[in-house]
Parts: sequence; structure tokens; C-alpha cells
Amino acid sequence: MSIRSLFVLALSVFGTLAVTAVQAQDPRYGGGPGYGGGPGGEVECSSNNYAFQRCAVPWRDARIVRQLSNTQCVRGQNWGVDRHGLWVNSGCSGRFVDARGGYGGGWRPPSGWDHRFQVRCPSDGFRYRFCQVDLGNGGRAYLQRQESNAACIEGRTWGWNRAGIWVDQGCSGVFTIDRRWH
Repeated sequence: MSIRSLFVLALSVFGTLAVTAVQAQDPRYGGGPGYGGGPGGEVECSSNNYAFQRCAVPWRDARIVRQLSNTQCVRGQNWGVDRHGLWVNSGCSGRFVDARGGYGGGWRPPSGWDHRFQVRCPSDGFRYRFCQVDLGNGGRAYLQRQESNAACIEGRTWGWNRAGIWVDQGCSGVFTIDRRWH
């Protein structure tokens, strides 16, 4: 084998290894830290030392399924999704999934799933509280009536995700739930 053939062979092996290593870290190829690698395509994204962190995701929107930090994660304040991906900041650390995520195995909700109802959710003693309500894939929550003297501000003292409504800092209210299946 000539020196030139050995050089071409070595270059091709090195090039293949380099491309494979890059792909293993590139989210577009299914690699990279936390890129949909968790159960059900979950991604952990953490603001270490309160620093801004961006986590690559293939989604256009996300929802938090588990807060991992002591710092409360508030959408629009210390976490969100933009055209560059999922981001966290100011100590927020959580496990996130695609906001369009659905039920697996072909399950479909029973009749009557698409309907509107109300839920009362109080922040007793100015403490955080989560009121569990399944909003479905396309559901939404709205503040119908504030019952507290403390302000109820969406994203700051109350919010919602597919699993329910959270309230904090004394916000207490009656929330209208539009539960949907899309």
C-alpha cells in the first residue's frame, strides 16, 4: 500500500469519526445533552449559578412537567421558548416536554372531554399551590374571578400547564378551564 493510499485511508477514517462525534452532540441528529433523551422526549434544562442557558429542542413550544430547582420557574420570566429553542435563566431548572405532546398508544378521550368548567384554586398563607386539573392537549385556563386582595397576575402569581393551575403569593381565584383534545 502506498503512502498516499494510507494517507487517504487515515483521512477518511478520521473524517468519519469526526462527523460521528459531531452528530452525537448535535440535536439535529438526535444527540446532545438532554435533547429529547428522557422518558417521553423530556428535556432537562438548568440555569446553573443563575446563568442563562439555552437547550436545543425540536419543538415550537414547551411546557414544564417538573420543576427541579428551588427557584420557582415562571414562564416568560425565567424560562421560555423562542425561535432558537428552550431557555432558562435566574436559577430555574426543570424537565420540559413538547407542549403539543399527547397521549400515546392511540388513546382518545371519552365523549364530553371538550368542555368548559370552573375550578377554585387558593394560595393559602401566600404559599405556592398546584391545583391538579387535566386540561388536555389544547386546553387553556383563564382567571374568571379574583377572590384575594393579593394580585393575580398570569405568569407571576398564577399560571397553568396541561396538568393544572398553580397559584402563589396570595393569589386566590376561580379559574375557567377550557379542556380540549386536538
